[in-house]
Amino acid sequence: MEKDLNDIRTRLDEIDTRLTGLFAERMRTVAQVATYKKEHGLPILDTAREREVLNRVTLDAGQDLEHYMKILYQTLFSVSRAYQADRLGADSPLAEMLTQAAASRKDALPNRAMVACQGTEGAYSQQACQRLFEYPDILYMNTFGDVFNAVEKGMCPYGVLPIENSTAGSVTQVYDLMEKHRFHIVRAVRQRVSHRLLAMPGARLTDITEVVSHEQALRQCGAFLAQHPGIRVTAMDNTAVAARYVAESGRRDLAAIASESSGALYGLNVLPEAVMDSDSNFTRFILITRDLALYDGANRISLMLTAAHRPGSLYRLLSHIAAADVNLTKLESRPIPGSDFEFRFFFDIEASISEESTIRLIDQLSREADRFVFLGNYEELR
Repeated sequence: MEKDLNDIRTRLDEIDTRLTGLFAERMRTVAQVATYKKEHGLPILDTAREREVLNRVTLDAGQDLEHYMKILYQTLFSVSRAYQADRLGADSPLAEMLTQAAASRKDALPNRAMVACQGTEGAYSQQACQRLFEYPDILYMNTFGDVFNAVEKGMCPYGVLPIENSTAGSVTQVYDLMEKHRFHIVRAVRQRVSHRLLAMPGARLTDITEVVSHEQALRQCGAFLAQHPGIRVTAMDNTAVAARYVAESGRRDLAAIASESSGALYGLNVLPEAVMDSDSNFTRFILITRDLALYDGANRISLMLTAAHRPGSLYRLLSHIAAADVNLTKLESRPIPGSDFEFRFFFDIEASISEESTIRLIDQLSREADRFVFLGNYEELR
């Protein structure tokens, strides 16, 4: 006679009860391992031991269950490492730095500040800057790298940089520069982007033979440009720089894709054609400083790391985030120049270093990553 479903579930409940007891016993034993490792200065991660256990339990499970047993034990290893980290506490120089930053938390950004921005007057970075500071003194830079340098060398205490767009994706130039500079993110802002086609007074769309703008803006207007294959496209350093270039050229066959305010600033007319692929277009800007600082309201953390180039290394890092019940909001990968398909990873998580559990999580991630950089804990304005 077939068993009733309730009978089968009762059996499962009995098994779960035994599993729960065994799990609790295993974790108590893990605590003893953590104590031993602390006394003898041993790292939490022991890949050789994990591999040995994984090979044994998957063999015992049999071929039909070995894959599922592997998933189960990889999860167990992750939970065990997190538990060991909690037992040991976070005592690294990084953990100490984060603890000090949390203890020195400030109320708000200043109203007035000197800020480095890429581009020229009328740029979207200028608009983002004015949302961040009531009275900013803006120092315009030619390139994104110049903004990083200005902050790193103390020329400006703050810098504003675009990091991603809702239509065109990440600003890869900025991500690649992050590897080369010392900085921390202290605030972010989502700035609405509204591109217009700007030309000299009296010019019409039929006159235009060339359009200039930043490469991101050009991608955000890809459909319009595809509809006009006879128009040559030229990338420039910044949308506002492109608008100024059109104004200074005096050419009636030249147009820029930039903001309407840039057009007004440089005496250009807005051609009536819609150019953006999406009316809902936002660019996320970050505000950087040289030294780590924490302000009230900070609830997002950005990290940059390199995982070991072996199977499961990224999974182990992600499993710590999952085990800590922390929401991962962004995962970006960028190739490492000169490497054989190795990548840097950029994480955004919803957390604050005001919580000791967050510091322990970050400390554990830093121990397991080949290279680890804490980029900042900040609030994002919308």
